[in-house]
This record gives sequence, structure tokens and C-alpha cells, in this order.
Amino acid sequence: MTGTAARYLYLTRHGEASSDESELTEAGRRQAALLGERLRGVPLAAIHHGPLARAEQTARLVGEQLDGVHRRCSDAAGDYIPYLPAREELPTEAADAMLGFLDQFPAEQREQGPALAAAALADFTGPVVGDEPRHELVVTHNFLVGWLVRAALDAPKWRWMGINHANAALTVIRYAPGRPPSILLFNDSGHLPAELRWTGFPQELHV
Repeated sequence: MTGTAARYLYLTRHGEASSDESELTEAGRRQAALLGERLRGVPLAAIHHGPLARAEQTARLVGEQLDGVHRRCSDAAGDYIPYLPAREELPTEAADAMLGFLDQFPAEQREQGPALAAAALADFTGPVVGDEPRHELVVTHNFLVGWLVRAALDAPKWRWMGINHANAALTVIRYAPGRPPSILLFNDSGHLPAELRWTGFPQELHV
């Protein structure tokens, strides 16, 4: 009988992007290469990335630092609103601001997002079939990292909001058989020099 084994999910937000988000900046390319160097000792089975250029370029630059790890484009790893909360789900004092924030995004991202978010949970989370642990990297965007961290913590669905991730930082979640998910690492940028950390965060949130 085939058993199940642990999945180790490595999550990163793409490197810093240009103002029009069409490509990585020089800093973003450096971030991606340094993340790849950090992951050299990890037995990655695959690199999944979203379809947008900033995610694809990050995945390619990470992959260049590794040895033959297969890259796969996935719509589920893309940039979208994973869950649209109703007003009554949100903290009363913050509801107007949070809903106003979501209204800024194109209707396509809001309407297609929940189905893509469900696909991301199906594709990227939970133990794997077989006897060997599986290590996978997902190069994605801020919102999906928040969604997957929220799910690992079994937090309310709206709580993907407010979970922020720096460009090319690293989060690791373990899904072991018979156990709740474990967040082993969150938003770790130890592989980046000081000048490349905290990109993707507003200045007032830098620590």
C-alpha cells in the first residue's frame, strides 16, 4: 500500500519589479540569484511560478543557481485576490478601509481569484503520496503567500489580508501526515544584504 509523506512548501514573492511591473529591476535580479544560492542545498523537486513576467523571471534566475530543477508555470501561482470577504466578516473599525483597498483591483482579479486560490490549495498543500518527502518552491505574489499562510494557521478566510511578504524573502511550510501544518520559516531575508531587504513593503513598515 502506498503511504503518504511530508511536503515542504517553499514560498517566495517575486523579486523587486520595475514601476510598470514588466520586468525585474537590477535589485530584483540580484535578489532572485541570491535566493537561488540559498536554496542550493534543498532537494527541490520542482519550481512552480505564476505566469506574469516578474514571477517567471524570478523563477528562471533562481533555477539558474540550481541543478536541473524543473520549472512549471501555474495560473494558481499567479497574482489575484484569493478571497473577497463580506463586510460582516471584517473587524468593524477596519471594514471600510479593507473593502476600499479591494475595490482598487481589476474585476478579473477579484472574480477569478477564489477558484485559483482553491486550485493553489489543491496543488501546493498537504502531504504527498509516496514514501519520500517532497520539496517544492512556489514563486508567486504577496496575496497568495498570505492566503497559504492563513490556511496553514486555519485562520478566517479574510485574514490573508495583512500578511505581507518582502520581495525574494522565504517562507517554508511543512505538511506532515497526521499533523497540522507547521510554519517553519516566515518572510526570512537572511540571504539578502541589508540594501535588498524589505523591498515590496512601504517604508513605514520596515523594521
